[in-house]
Amino acid sequence: MRAVAEGDAYANLVLPPMLRERGVQGRDAAFATELAYGTLRLRGRYDAVVELAAARPVDRIDAPVLDLLRLGTHQLLGMRVPAHAAVSETVGLAREVTGAGPAQFVNAVLRAVSREPWPRWEERIGDAADPDGDDPVARLAVVGSHPAWVVRALRESLVGNGRAADEITGLLEADNTAPLVTLVARPGLATTAELSPAASSAGGGVPDGPAPTGAAGTTAGTTGTTAGATPGAPEGRPAATPGATARGTLSPTALVLPGGDPAALPAVREARAGVQDDGSQLVALALAAAPLDGPDDRWLDLCAGPGGKAALLGALAAQRGARLVANEVQPHRARLVQQSLRAVPREAVEDVRTGDGRDVDQQEPGAFDRVMVDAPCTGLGALRRRPESRWRRTPADLAPLTALQRELLASALHAVRVGGVVAYVTCSPHLAETRLVVQDVLRAVGRAGLTVERLDTPAVVRAVATRDVELPDRDDVQLWPHVHGTDAMHLTLLRRTA
Repeated sequence: MRAVAEGDAYANLVLPPMLRERGVQGRDAAFATELAYGTLRLRGRYDAVVELAAARPVDRIDAPVLDLLRLGTHQLLGMRVPAHAAVSETVGLAREVTGAGPAQFVNAVLRAVSREPWPRWEERIGDAADPDGDDPVARLAVVGSHPAWVVRALRESLVGNGRAADEITGLLEADNTAPLVTLVARPGLATTAELSPAASSAGGGVPDGPAPTGAAGTTAGTTGTTAGATPGAPEGRPAATPGATARGTLSPTALVLPGGDPAALPAVREARAGVQDDGSQLVALALAAAPLDGPDDRWLDLCAGPGGKAALLGALAAQRGARLVANEVQPHRARLVQQSLRAVPREAVEDVRTGDGRDVDQQEPGAFDRVMVDAPCTGLGALRRRPESRWRRTPADLAPLTALQRELLASALHAVRVGGVVAYVTCSPHLAETRLVVQDVLRAVGRAGLTVERLDTPAVVRAVATRDVELPDRDDVQLWPHVHGTDAMHLTLLRRTA
């Protein structure tokens, strides 16, 4: 918690190696992971509870003490830990970390929290945020534990993508529900049938992510074990049986690993398989399946780091006799791409480059048959997977990101040949990063003399998915965690015609 708060660290990079170093495994690892990730994810909700229980604003509570209160509150309201154990253990930790005086304060506040169940606290913090009952966004923000600007943006995105505004409650709950770990079996290198028995035997190790939680953040059991199924599972999301695997929700290359350490699997260690969200797999498969005119020999991943989509595209390219160029602007991320591609046959990987994707159009105009633009974005579509990210992003991030997204997509449309296809992808449903970027770029490249048509993206996605996908009648695709069980990936497929 302190590393995330003070060092700007990412919990999913800090916690797993910490657990391995200390030999924490199985149910203890699952408990620690849910405690840390759940506390970070629901920080806004718990801060509102602590303010009422402590009768003081959280900005007047020392940061280490506040972290302890958040941890204790998550055990009391978000995990099935007996109240006496949650209070006693947290107070003991407070005494060790912050001293006797702050420990007495932690004890008093947590005892106040423990006197009322979550439904009563939900009502109290909602009323405190919206005393007149006329500000539903403020109520949703505190109860749903998202910044208010994110709630507004997600609600606008739902409506803008043909969905009902009242789905926002389900979307926020999905963001607060820890995702299962999804593996990708890279075609020609591994199969889901091969991974299934291996993954089943790998259960019980250090989890890659926190355990599934329900709408109120509850988990079954008092020692960190989780319920056997994902609460409110969207679109037939597979139930999670500890130590077992299930096919992914949408992608034919996906397999769900409900527990255990993915790195324990030989196929993952050898890069024949990897950890990759179902939706992320699906957009890469859709680019590879999109209809084009002419040859299909040279593919480009314009923003390839850290390499998950590049590895899937490289495996597909190898099967077709095509070659992949993977471009990444950050040298350390380019090295991650190389690691991800190490199992792909060498003849299918033309190059892993370190360079600015905005320059590719000048360096190699019209040189590629398929181009993936997985653009840097706010990441609002992966809030369930990155527990601290919702508290770090601000509306000020949008302007520089959308400017970069426009430049990258324009570069890709100049770098693809006539008849070739570009996939514009973001892990954000924000309208400013998705539809508006595409609209603006198509107008700009049109003025520059390019002619580009929108492909029927939903038809391509349905063709590669393992079953029918619920999608509005549009020419792009927006996936949702509360509907499809994936990250909120956006995909627009474009074909250059002149």
